[in-house]
Amino acid sequence: MNPANSIAALLTLLPFLGVAFFPEATSGWVRRLPVWTQVLLPAGLSVPYALVACGAGVFRWGWFALYAALPVAIAALLREARRAGAAADTERLESMGSAERMGIRKYPRMESARAGGDAHENPGNWRDFLVLGALGLAVDLRWFEGAWPAHLAIFNKMLLLDAGIYGFIAMRQLDGVGFGLRLRLRDAGIGLREVCFYMPIALAVGLGLGFLHLHWGWPGLGPIAGAWAFTFFFIAVPEELFFRGWMQNLLERRMGRTPALLVTAVLFGLSHFNKRTVFFNWRYVLLAAMAGVFYGRAWRGDRRVGASAISHATVDTIWSLWLR
Repeated sequence: MNPANSIAALLTLLPFLGVAFFPEATSGWVRRLPVWTQVLLPAGLSVPYALVACGAGVFRWGWFALYAALPVAIAALLREARRAGAAADTERLESMGSAERMGIRKYPRMESARAGGDAHENPGNWRDFLVLGALGLAVDLRWFEGAWPAHLAIFNKMLLLDAGIYGFIAMRQLDGVGFGLRLRLRDAGIGLREVCFYMPIALAVGLGLGFLHLHWGWPGLGPIAGAWAFTFFFIAVPEELFFRGWMQNLLERRMGRTPALLVTAVLFGLSHFNKRTVFFNWRYVLLAAMAGVFYGRAWRGDRRVGASAISHATVDTIWSLWLR
């Protein structure tokens, strides 16, 4: 990797690792900046594109403008989403107070809302789901990968992830995400428990459909650990943050735990429709949707992305080494 690409990789990983390991410090630093600086700061995500594209001779001003403008638009939208949510919460609590003064019976939900424990408090609005839809489709349909040399297209996924992290965590200040990679033993316990629940079902369905194929062999601890670590950081964590930390989190507030789990799992499955084929790969969609149920269970156990990412990375590693 040439020096320009190395610098681009470092700049791309900084927001990801900063929030993953130092969430409060990173978010607090951003919130101390003037508002206009907060909104414009993610335009700096265009710098890694410029470094990589100039080095490869594929730089285009249109792509540069997109990687500068899109993160700013996401930051602005999610800042407004937070303000709209705060206003709605204030109005709801005022309505509760008025109802109580009029002698209307108080329900437990009113009390939990006052204590900040209502799962449906600040349930998100159209801006949240617009951003999720745009990020999800851009990655899944590979809208922007033409901006990159083919072997460096992973930069696109990571930069869009950075834009989402900055928007949802620093600007939106969405709670209950659980994006912290200071892993705990309990994360591993929950994550591996869900793997144990899922794998017998996956084997029965996948082998029966002819989607999975057993391959015996032992590649060695080094290759296994390397495959797991790469999958964990660059596939499992980004996808679990998006689908569980953001999407399932927001949907829970609108429709409850079980419907949100199932809807998110279906959408997770559908995001695999074009994997390993140019047509709709329904077998992959089915197995991925089933896996999504167990990844969602792992996340909601303690609301920790690390737990579901352990499930996800372990399943993907087993599949890539012995079942592909």
